[in-house]
Amino acid sequence: MNPIELKARTKTFALRIIKLTRAIPKNDDAGRVIAKQIVRSGTSVAANYRASCRARSRAEFVSKIGTVEEESDETALWLELLIESEIMPAKKLSALLEEASALTAIMATSRKTASGK
Repeated sequence: MNPIELKARTKTFALRIIKLTRAIPKNDDAGRVIAKQIVRSGTSVAANYRASCRARSRAEFVSKIGTVEEESDETALWLELLIESEIMPAKKLSALLEEASALTAIMATSRKTASGK
């Protein structure tokens, strides 16, 4: 997957996260807290990936792609919490959770390749 395709993929992921947060019940205290956290981490995946594409050095790229990896993994955690706390059904979130996990794996591989380890 090239950087242009990955930019589009991370942006689509961010948009899906935004739509998800609109569906979280507003009367659930935990749901509201998780919604704020997941919108931050989920949209950060796209923003930080774009920043990594503009890195001025290999070290900067490795650092920024590491941030993308962390944010996508954090988003997966929030999705898991929504499911396991029964705020939202697993069937509604499974595709997003799979995408968060896939993005985490892609970014981890990119980071390892770029760092030479």
